[in-house]
Amino acid sequence: MPAAKRRPKIVALAGGVGGAKLAYGLAAVIPSEDLTVIVNTADDFTMFGLRICPDLDTVMYTLAGRANASTGWGVAGDKFYAMAMLADYGATDGWFNIGDYDFATHIVRTQQLREAGLSLTDVTAELAASIGVQSRILPMCNEPVRTVIHTPNGKLNFQVYFVQRQQQDTVEGVEFFGIEKARPTEEARQAILAADVIIFCPSNPIVSIGPILAVPGMRELLLESSAPKVAVSPLVGGKALKGPADKMMASLGHEVSAYGVARLYAGTVNAMVIDHADAEQDDSIHALGMQVLATDAVMHDEADRTRFAHEVLDFALQVRHNEM
Repeated sequence: MPAAKRRPKIVALAGGVGGAKLAYGLAAVIPSEDLTVIVNTADDFTMFGLRICPDLDTVMYTLAGRANASTGWGVAGDKFYAMAMLADYGATDGWFNIGDYDFATHIVRTQQLREAGLSLTDVTAELAASIGVQSRILPMCNEPVRTVIHTPNGKLNFQVYFVQRQQQDTVEGVEFFGIEKARPTEEARQAILAADVIIFCPSNPIVSIGPILAVPGMRELLLESSAPKVAVSPLVGGKALKGPADKMMASLGHEVSAYGVARLYAGTVNAMVIDHADAEQDDSIHALGMQVLATDAVMHDEADRTRFAHEVLDFALQVRHNEM
């Protein structure tokens, strides 16, 4: 009897809503135990004494089927009674709303980090398992890293720029405080080296995927892996479907296009997935040494997530076959 064919192991790098959507699609089309999602943690911050990890939580809630469908972040059906009481106490000006279910996540995370002394990797695994997530979610590192946005009005912590000021400031620079002390975790290292395919999700290349790649040793680890690296452009027709990626790329002097995203990943990524609207950039991206798939890259609903994940995965496995 022939030996069973080994199932491919998939690693996805993700941050934000777009990354979470593709991670959800991947989890729907492959066995959960074969998917590892490495998530940006440079958006993390502390509020009310609690450690808040927006990208980790967005991926976790999405994979658990609990994300707020209208926003893409937060918990479906959440209420905001705690925030209302905090406002009564004058303890918040309301620019960053945290739902009651969401508060529970931050309370447990903070307690386990501070009192139990667990790493962010271990805490994330416990939280995810507790709400039924079977795929593995890993923070990009255990060390705290903080994204700071340089603007004409001074330096802004990422959540102030992103949420409070609604991404209206011109971005003159991006800095990752604490990144020099960060290192890829052993769990991330093992997952990357065991991967058959590594997918860069359609997340902001500067402030979602960028911090992951900026962790000292991470690019080298990715290049050490023999797996093909396939990036999905978060831009369609030169526009970000969600978030400030297009405005941010423009103000930092990058071409605002799928080709511009490919240039940011050049030297690390073997292939790109782009939308049909950007198919004319195929040759330019090929010239960077990348294979290209042009398809419908917009994920409107769960059916789109599954359809797109199938297409990305099939393309990635074909890239792997071509390079073997």
